Amino acid sequence: MVMGKLVHLDKLYYRIGEVSRITGVKPHVLRYWEQEFKLRLKRSGGTQRRYRQEDLKTILIIKKLLYEDRFTIAGAKKKIQELSRHGQQLEMEFLKESYKEILRELKKELAQIKEALD
Repeated sequence: MVMGKLVHLDKLYYRIGEVSRITGVKPHVLRYWEQEFKLRLKRSGGTQRRYRQEDLKTILIIKKLLYEDRFTIAGAKKKIQELSRHGQQLEMEFLKESYKEILRELKKELAQIKEALD
């Protein structure tokens, strides 16, 4: 993971399995969110979903709203509309907490690895 970016910059598109691993959201939930939140994903050959980094950011926002902030689907939809109206700066502030949580988890895992190696 690169600070300020979700994943490596060498890829433009990610498959659903990769997105599931990166975000911690199961594929069937991603497909459900695609319908509920009207995510406009690219399709390769008309079948396979292709996610961009922008889509990953949106998924992390949805995940935070639903799982951490305990919004309903309807409430999360409203909040996402509000975020899109207020622009990208507000979105980045909102995502900052998600990044902090990911970094805390990584730090904890690294400490466990270090302890196991000592």
